Formats: sequence, structure tokens, C-alpha cells
Amino acid sequence: MKYKILSINPGSTSTKIALYEDEKEILCKTLNHSADEIEKYEKIQDQFEMRKEAVLSFLKESGYDINELSAVVGRGGMLPKVKAGAYLVNEIMVNRLKNNPVIEHASNLGAIIAYEIANLIGVNAYIYDSVRVDELNDIARISGMPDIPRESTSHVLNSRAMAMKVAKKYGKKYNEMNFVVAHLGGGISLSIHEKGRIVDIIADDEGPFSPERAGRVPCKALIDLCYSGKYDKNTMNKKLRGNGGLKAYLNTVDVREVIQRINNGDEYAKLILEAMAYQVAKGIGELSTVVEGNVDAIIITGGIAYSDMITSWIKKRVSFIAPVEIMPGENEMESLSLGILRVLRGEEGYNVYNE
Repeated sequence: MKYKILSINPGSTSTKIALYEDEKEILCKTLNHSADEIEKYEKIQDQFEMRKEAVLSFLKESGYDINELSAVVGRGGMLPKVKAGAYLVNEIMVNRLKNNPVIEHASNLGAIIAYEIANLIGVNAYIYDSVRVDELNDIARISGMPDIPRESTSHVLNSRAMAMKVAKKYGKKYNEMNFVVAHLGGGISLSIHEKGRIVDIIADDEGPFSPERAGRVPCKALIDLCYSGKYDKNTMNKKLRGNGGLKAYLNTVDVREVIQRINNGDEYAKLILEAMAYQVAKGIGELSTVVEGNVDAIIITGGIAYSDMITSWIKKRVSFIAPVEIMPGENEMESLSLGILRVLRGEEGYNVYNE
């Protein structure tokens, strides 16, 4: 039996959709929403009907019959802490995301749109590997300040999917192996996967700087800067997320541009980019201690992993720990679709959301 799965991944100004038939991608499209269109809505949740109609209209115009779908999956949004894997979307989840999300975020619309379309044709809607997956060990939650416990925030969807692929390549199951995964994108996060659970992470504000984020910075100096009177709270937030990292040092978030500068002899650009790779390598080493060095493979993924220059710098520093697998790309639509394909085939179970 063949399964057709529609995946929906809302972003701030676009809605990505993909249609898979089993493992085969039939369609992948980014539906862009203009600034004028987005600005009509006071809250992100108010965009639901507009985005849903955009998805349905595109599918109809492209000749795809939604009645042929076996399931619909949406990007998991800002729920309270959840487990990894699939959740059946129900009224309780939809109500939480519509009326009381942990954070207002475009990903909250994924489950809501999926649920509405699935109800139209009488199939199940799911989310898979929500951005709020939290399986940290208790010891990993201790930060050093009781006021600020550590929470799990990382690129779970792509990181778990790539770890599963590597496990299959090695002829084993995901829950039989230990991985360190470094996701290199606009933000950089790292995670340690111990026998099928993400037991610790380095979030994008705890570790390496990235194209637009400052990452881990000296706390005392940061406090002094916050109270210096030079900057308001919004500006300081931007210094950490949006105007940090490569943007702050080199005035660009485009890694390809930085590499071009390096190839043209810019030694300062080389120093900064190599420092980013250096910090990623340090993070990999840090997380390797969680499993006492018993790491089966290190995985480097995300859009920046397409750069041989950056991955070679990281690999040189960490290959003594474990074999390094380079798996570039965000892979979000594939990860959503193949996750639910495993559920439909009975290879994985699913959770039912309750408050």
C-alpha cells in the first residue's frame, strides 16, 4: 500500500508544503506571503485561514486531490514540553496553540492547518519532532542559577532525522547508538543522542556563534553592557540574535560571501569563520563527555554543512572522538514526511497530546 502525506511548515513570511508518496517527493513548494498580507493580522494565529486557503488553492490549481491523502503533518509549534516523535493533533492541542501558546510563533500554525485539512477528508493530522521536544536528563537542567533552569531548545527535527539515517547506514537502529549532532544554520545548536533520546543540548545562546547570533558570550561583560546606558533592551536582544555572530564581525550573514572574501585573501574573515568552526568543535567535545566518550558518530548537518571549508576545520578537531558524517541541508520537509510514513507503516507509534 502506498501512502500520500502532505507536510506543512509555516515560517514567518512563507508556508512550505511538500507532498510525498512513500519516500518519494512528489511536490515541494514555498508559498510566500507578502508583508502587506501579513501585516493585516494582529496575531500570528489570525493568519490561519489565509494560510490554509493558500495551501488548498495551490494544491487544487496544481491538480492534486487532497482526498488521496493518507495523513497530514504540520511542524510542531510552541507547546509545553513534549516527547520526541509523532503526536496526534487533537482539539486540546489546537486550543492550546490557538489561545495559549508558550510563545507566539509561526510554527504554531502547522498543527492547526494540518488538523483542519485532515478533518476535511477524514484522516489523521500529526506533528512530528516539535521544536519543544525536551528529554533532558535531570542533571542537564542545572545551570548554576536556580532562577534560570536549562531547557531543551535545538534543531530537533533535522537532527533526529539525520541521526536515524546514519544509524541505518551503519546497519543499526537509532536507539542502539550514541550521536553528537551539530546543526549549522542561521542559528547553531548541538545535541547528544543517547540510545534514542536527546539527553543534553547546547542551544543557540549557549555555544557557538553563528551567522546572526552571538552564542555564548562572557556573562559579566554582558551584564555591564546591558546596564551601561548605551543600549535599550530591544537593541541588546538584537546584539544577541539578529545582529550577532558573523553579522557583527563581518557585516554579512552569507557564509558564501565570507568564503569568497577568504579566497580573495581576507585574513580577518578567515579568522572569524574559523573561530565559528572552532567553537562548534569545542561544543562537540563538550557533549561527548555526557556519554563518557562513547560516541558512535558525529553528524554535521544544516545549510552551512555544504561548506567543505567549514566542515574540514571541524572534522580536523573532532575526528579523534568518532567518525564524522557530513549531511548538509535543513531537510525539514523530508523529516516531517518520513516521520509520519514510519507511523503509518507501524514502525513507530505516536503520542496523544494532553495538558
